[in-house]
Amino acid sequence: MDLQIALLLAQDGVTNGAIYALLALALVLVFAVTRVIFIPQGEFVAFGALTLASLQAGKLPGTLWLVFGMGVAITAIEVALALNERHLRRIPLIVLFNCGLPLLLAGFLFAVSPATLPLPVQVCLALILVVPLGPMIHRLAYQPIAEASVLVLLIVSVAVHVTLVGLGLFFFGAEGSRTPAFTDNSFEIGDALLQGQTLLVVVCSIVLIIALYFFFERTIYGKALRATAMNRTGARLMGISATLAGRLSFTLAALIGAFSGILISPITTIYYDSGFLIGLKGFVGAIVGGLASYPVAAAGAILVGLLESYSSFWASAFKEVIVFTLIIPVLLWRSLTTRRIEEED
Repeated sequence: MDLQIALLLAQDGVTNGAIYALLALALVLVFAVTRVIFIPQGEFVAFGALTLASLQAGKLPGTLWLVFGMGVAITAIEVALALNERHLRRIPLIVLFNCGLPLLLAGFLFAVSPATLPLPVQVCLALILVVPLGPMIHRLAYQPIAEASVLVLLIVSVAVHVTLVGLGLFFFGAEGSRTPAFTDNSFEIGDALLQGQTLLVVVCSIVLIIALYFFFERTIYGKALRATAMNRTGARLMGISATLAGRLSFTLAALIGAFSGILISPITTIYYDSGFLIGLKGFVGAIVGGLASYPVAAAGAILVGLLESYSSFWASAFKEVIVFTLIIPVLLWRSLTTRRIEEED
């Protein structure tokens, strides 16, 4: 391996690591706020990329019907609760928000060919179609069992993951998709050639991380999420709704996942089940951070990306094994150095 190859591998490692870092941050956020080990995080990556590819191909994305179907289910639940509590004034708003908005979006996509729209508009449409899945999944799968044990929540996460993978196969098919590059520019730095697409992924990841930092530090909702992550019981006593915090954390997780999928869609071919492996590598980074520390999780994700990149050069057949083996020494170290704390009642 010469210096040029080492720099190219480092470039790929940092690019992949930036995506894994975003997913690790989302996993840490969801776990800290809701105690859910969110295995389906990778499905948002796949859905974001495949939705954008469908829009660019002039097709109506299957995620639109998924959002509408989940909206109908939520409407039925919320209307039944409103009737039981005799809050009849809420019913029109519930129907409009959960069913009316998806139908309006469907009408817009039927009237205007998505393939003719500018790229920024296509990206925004893809996010609008995928991000609502986060709070909807929280409402249907996790909110009814919010006080269950971590093990029960993990089992539900596995069930949600399997369901979303099956729906991805149904809506998008078994063939993979890749979108055109957002930019064809490249830059020469010494002996290395820096691709503009790679630089775009890293810069967008950094911008999103900085935006999340200001969200948690400067906004009331961000501070509420931080308070819930630090002490759920104390947050409830201070009037912070655990349901709102959970819904908001799932919304952010969906946003991060869908945005990550859109970023990597020109770099690699995405299949309906590609998100699981990508999300699992972000989970390795989150484990390095102990599912608690955002900076350490991000650093661990960058390490995973670099390890994967260099492993693909030295032992490409075993690169996945090498990456996931990283969990073993980390878990062993934490098991020996962390004092056991009983789960909250």
